[in-house]
Amino acid sequence: MRLGDHAFAHYADDDVRWQVPAVFAYRGLSRGEKVIVMMDPGGSADDACDRLASYGDSVGDARASGQLMFSSMRELISPDKSFTARRQMDRLREETERACQQGYAGLRTIIDMAWVQDLGADVENVMHREKHADSLFDSRQYAEICTYDRRRFDSAVVEEMRVSHPVALLERPGDLQAHHVPGELYLIGDADLATGDIFRAAVSLAFEAPPGRHVVVDLTRLGFLSAGCAGDLLLLIGRATACDKALVRCRPPQARILRRLGAMWTGSLELAETGDDR
Repeated sequence: MRLGDHAFAHYADDDVRWQVPAVFAYRGLSRGEKVIVMMDPGGSADDACDRLASYGDSVGDARASGQLMFSSMRELISPDKSFTARRQMDRLREETERACQQGYAGLRTIIDMAWVQDLGADVENVMHREKHADSLFDSRQYAEICTYDRRRFDSAVVEEMRVSHPVALLERPGDLQAHHVPGELYLIGDADLATGDIFRAAVSLAFEAPPGRHVVVDLTRLGFLSAGCAGDLLLLIGRATACDKALVRCRPPQARILRRLGAMWTGSLELAETGDDR
C-alpha cells in the first residue's frame, strides 16, 4: 500500500489484529510518512504501542519524535461529540496538511472501526462515508486502513465493506487467496511452502475444463512467488491436456523466475509482463 490507497482489513483474533496494521505502519515510517493509529477505544495508547513494537524496533523513537501518534475517533472529531462524515473527513484533511507542513511525505492512518459502537454511530452513515471518501485520497498524500473486527459487526456489513473499498487486504501477511472466473485465475498474497497446497489446487482447478481451451493466470497481485510454486505452475501447465494456451500475467521478477525454470520450453505458455519491478 502507498499514499493514495484506501483499504479494508479484518480480523477475528486479537493475536492477529495487529499483523497487517504493523506492516502498514512500519512501511509508512520507513518512507518518511507520518502515521496515526486510531485504536480500539477499549485499549490504551501504551498497549497499542507495545503491540506495534513487537513487530519492529523503531516505534519508540518514532513516537517520541511525533512521527507516530496514537489517537482515537473521539479525539479526531473533538469538540464534536457525534460522528458526521463531513467533520471526520475535514479533520483528516487537516491532519494530512499538518503532516506535510511538518516535513513528512504524507499521512497514513490505521482506524479500528470499533469506534462505531463507542460513539453510537449509525452504521449506514458510516458505510456511506466509506463508499464516498475518494476525495480524501486524490492528492496521494493520504492513505488509510479501516480494520473491522468480524466479531463486532454483522457479516453482511463486513462483506459490503470488503467489496466497497478500493483495496481489500488479506487477514494476515503470508496468506494466499485464489479467485476464479471462467477461464481466469487471480492469485493474491504469497505463494510459498506454507501456501503451496492452496496454490496447486487453485491452478489445477483452473486448467480442468477451461472455456475455449484458454486460461489466464494472473500473478501480479502476489507479494511473493517461490521457485517451488513457480515450478509447480510450469509443471501443471505442461500437464494441462484440456488447455491449448495459458497466458500468465506477471511482474518482471516473477517472469525472471519462470524463465529461469524453463518457461520457454512450455509450449502452451505465454508470459505477459506488466507493472513495476517490485
